[in-house]
Amino acid sequence: MATSEVVITPVSNKAERKQFVDLAYRLNADDPNWVPPLRMEAMELVTPGKNPFFEHADVELFIARRGARPVGRISAHIDRMALTMPAEQGMGPGTGNWGLLEAEDEEIAHALIARAEDWLRAKGMTRVLAPLSMSIWEEPGQLVRGHDQSPTVMMGHQPKRYQDYIEALDYKPAKSLLTYELDITQGFPPLIQRIVTSGEKNKRIKVRKVDKSRFDEEAALILDILNDAWSDNWGFVPFTDTEIAYAGKKFKPIVHEDLIMVAEYDGEPVAFMMTLPDLNEAIKPMNGSLFPFNWAKLLMWLRKPRVRTMRVPLMGVRKKLQSSRLASQLAFMMIEYIRRNAAAGYGATRGEIGWILDDNQGMVAIADAIDSHVNREYRIYDKAL
Repeated sequence: MATSEVVITPVSNKAERKQFVDLAYRLNADDPNWVPPLRMEAMELVTPGKNPFFEHADVELFIARRGARPVGRISAHIDRMALTMPAEQGMGPGTGNWGLLEAEDEEIAHALIARAEDWLRAKGMTRVLAPLSMSIWEEPGQLVRGHDQSPTVMMGHQPKRYQDYIEALDYKPAKSLLTYELDITQGFPPLIQRIVTSGEKNKRIKVRKVDKSRFDEEAALILDILNDAWSDNWGFVPFTDTEIAYAGKKFKPIVHEDLIMVAEYDGEPVAFMMTLPDLNEAIKPMNGSLFPFNWAKLLMWLRKPRVRTMRVPLMGVRKKLQSSRLASQLAFMMIEYIRRNAAAGYGATRGEIGWILDDNQGMVAIADAIDSHVNREYRIYDKAL
């Protein structure tokens, strides 16, 4: 079919937004490793007033149709906070993004990407960094390794063919994001155990569980450490107060006190590690719907999850301690305590750490030291407009 037969229009109402969301379920239905997100969350992601990303971003959603049939979709967006970041950190002035790509074939994908690029160009952007669905904190990158397994909670999963579609349009790799998996039924190597034992003898160090009865205070503390720890990282855009509150509300049902640690040094909180039971294991069979009885199953699961996998989505050490021996020691202590709790309390056998920037030498060294290995890779691409 000729490209002229594909008509691409912006989403302009609730019904079209639903069509936009529904496309992902139809086009990925035959992929046994795709995890259908809960539809209410998929809708929330793309709805102004629900997702606080819209408070500091200009967003346009597009649907491609052949006749009346939706055959593809894409989002185009400009994060105004990202524009203020230093260019050497990946974002910066003139940088726009697209994401949430779904397409029946290459012709449709190319037409959608061209439309997103035109929209960004018309808004004065000179460069595109993609795919981001939609902020750097949500599901960044195109999956390029690890298609043979389902993603863990809050990670993306795209067909291999999308990589080919993107690279055919002169998009160049800008950064790789890695996830590492490890067997958590076994103790860590003797060297790591000695580092942990040494830390336990140091009276200046205290590693504690979070206190869920002070949830808002603890969430604010963790995100304060995160904003400091990650501030020099490639792609970093700080969380707003609204996003902190939103993330706290979203995480609360899957937060368990013994899976999130805060490390204190001389009484000051200086590091944290957040671990989440893999919610995707529970929701995968639900095909995106909580009705009629899935909501009850999910509530039971949330109360005391029994999972195969635990994911570490976030970990941070305050900037003033980074690259120090103490930073590594605190990281190993938190990882070991959570490893024990995850295996003993939740039946978990497998951990996943990430994503981690491929050139984050400190985190890559920690991942290597605990005998983990890369199981998935996501790629973010760059192109001049």
